[in-house]
Amino acid sequence: GKVLFWDEQLSSNQNVACGTCHRPGSGGSDNRSNPSNPLSIHPGLDGVIGTADDVVGSPGVVRGLDADRFDKDGVFGLRPQVTRRKAQSMINAAFSPLLFWDGRAESIFVDPITGAVVLPSGGALESQAAGPPISDIEMAHVGRDWSEVVSQIEQSEPLALAEDVPPGLEGWIGDRSYAELFEDAFGTGEITAARVLMAMATYERTLVSDQAPFDAFIGGNPVALTPAEMRGWGVFNGPGRCDLCHMGPLLTDQQFHNIGVRPAFEDIGRQEITLDPIDRGAFKTPSLRNVELRAPYFHNGSAATLMDVVNFYNRGGDFQFNQDPLIVPLGLGPGPRADLVAFLGRALTDPRVENATAPFDRPILFSESSRAPSLLGAPTPGTGGAVPQMIAGEPVHAGNPSMTVGIDGGLGGGFAALLFDPIPDPAGLTFNGATIHLGLSSGLRNIHVAILQGLGPGAGWESYSVGIPGNVSFLGSSVYLQWILVEPGLGSLAATAAAELPVF
Repeated sequence: GKVLFWDEQLSSNQNVACGTCHRPGSGGSDNRSNPSNPLSIHPGLDGVIGTADDVVGSPGVVRGLDADRFDKDGVFGLRPQVTRRKAQSMINAAFSPLLFWDGRAESIFVDPITGAVVLPSGGALESQAAGPPISDIEMAHVGRDWSEVVSQIEQSEPLALAEDVPPGLEGWIGDRSYAELFEDAFGTGEITAARVLMAMATYERTLVSDQAPFDAFIGGNPVALTPAEMRGWGVFNGPGRCDLCHMGPLLTDQQFHNIGVRPAFEDIGRQEITLDPIDRGAFKTPSLRNVELRAPYFHNGSAATLMDVVNFYNRGGDFQFNQDPLIVPLGLGPGPRADLVAFLGRALTDPRVENATAPFDRPILFSESSRAPSLLGAPTPGTGGAVPQMIAGEPVHAGNPSMTVGIDGGLGGGFAALLFDPIPDPAGLTFNGATIHLGLSSGLRNIHVAILQGLGPGAGWESYSVGIPGNVSFLGSSVYLQWILVEPGLGSLAATAAAELPVF
């Protein structure tokens, strides 16, 4: 389960794992979700980025028609799509009867291929894990199903894309195939959707955070908390009213409340599942364990800091339509608010989570490693000043049957050629007005010519898939790709930046 959770090969484009959006060091949430990261912004209900209903979510995959072809999205173009809600934590999720912000992952776990009930109760983790690998925003191309996911796992080498695999996990994997790992876990080497999901859920059930200073305090150590944290604990259970929803050892009632973060019509939350108007705008109460690591906050990531969260509750929320009656103005002064933030910080943070040590240890993902593609040089603008963009993010590993690159922002209807070279020219050579960052060596060749889809300046796009041979002679080095555009009427060429692709 741990191998599968951290294996980016579960995604269609092989650069998103479950662990991509659920990092222990970020409290089990996504460290990429940040208001200052434009790649993590979803436009919200109005479909326009830069307005009040924007959501800070998780980057997923470029929209794809299949594993070989991109499909330009109306909002995100050819960059990774973004989820419409912020990722919740997988830590301590084993204790939740319903999962996701709206509770759509229920206790009954149904085999996603056969439809048979596998677990009649207690299977919320399995139900939750079944969603992302076939979501065409999070991990999949359009129309992908669990039969295709299983087939991809069968053909993959366990954690082939990862680096710095924890020693215990690396030793257990050895040189075994996924079929051999499944035989070890289940008694036979058959890989099925239900087994994949049960394995991942079983791993997640080991992710129990219970060693924060607060645990030592409630366990009988009176000095485990600082004076400010002690005062904050008093505010939490007193005038702060936090304990009305954040109760018990997990500091959550596992229920759904509309606290008034945004107008309820923008995201109706739990009502999507129950269809009950009383649930309009209601979202699941998150656990407060390790909460200081999970910024930004709320289902839409609209609160940047814990103090922003406390100030939100202190004023009684921002939108009152269908708001839970438990949410009222608190009248807390600066001192009590600061003490409450102190309690929500170090006191509730498990150092094993913060430092990603066992059982929260993990490998380094391909997408965060030095082997991920990067851009070299700068693009040359085309017609109307439109700047063509190189789209490259998939792994160039030996045997990868489909490494897809794309171009966006060219002249729709214009010609584009994708050039390859094993040698770069960082300074660039100007040729017919375009800066070419390839080495123009004897290895330079044109590998694809296309008429860009779309209409007009800046609207042109295309994608192309390359199979990487298993005996690549460039192993351990890099190769370079660049799109050159011929745009009638421009009088010269345009070009994207080059992509540097480490081959491994």
